[in-house]
Amino acid sequence: MLKVVFLGPPGAGKGTQAIRIAEKYNVPHISTGDILRAAVKEGTELGKLAKEYMDKGELVPDDVIIGIIKERLSQPDVKEKGFILDGFPRTLPQAEALDKMLSELNMPLDKVIYLNVDDEEIVKRLLARGRADDTEDVIRNRLEVYRKQTAPLIDYYLKKSILVEICGVGDIDEITKRIEESLSLNG
Repeated sequence: MLKVVFLGPPGAGKGTQAIRIAEKYNVPHISTGDILRAAVKEGTELGKLAKEYMDKGELVPDDVIIGIIKERLSQPDVKEKGFILDGFPRTLPQAEALDKMLSELNMPLDKVIYLNVDDEEIVKRLLARGRADDTEDVIRNRLEVYRKQTAPLIDYYLKKSILVEICGVGDIDEITKRIEESLSLNG
C-alpha cells in the first residue's frame, strides 16, 4: 500500500509523474483536476461552480474539493491499495482536512513528493501545451496563486518529515527514476 501526495507548481509535471508512479505501483491515481474537468464537462452543479473559478485561474473553494476527495478516498480500491493524490491539497486548510480524513481512515501519508520547477520553465511549458485557458497572464496569475496558497505546504510537510524534494526539470524518465528512488529509500 502506497499513500503519496504530489506537490508542485502548475505545469511541473505532477500529473505525468503521478500517473507513471500509480501505474508502476498499481495504486489509484486521484487527480482533482480530472475530477473537476469531468464535472465541468458534464455540467453538474459542482462543475458549473468550479468552472467559474477555473476560468479566472483561481482555486475552487476548499469545501467543494474536500467533499470530492473524501468521497474518493472512501472507495474500496483506495482502502485496499492506497492512492497517489495529484492536485490536492493546495492550501493549508486542505492539508489539515486531508490529515483528519486520513487519520479517520487509518491511512497516514507515506510521502509528499515536491516537484520543484522554476517559473520561467513553467511558463514555457504551459504556453507550449496550448490550452485555451493558458495565456501568459493566466499562467503568471496561477503561479502567484500557487506561491501564496500552496507553497506553505512545503514547510507543513517538511515539519512532518515526509517531504521529498525532486528536481522536476529534465528527461521525463529521469524524473520518474528520481521519484522511484525516493519512494524505495524507506519503503
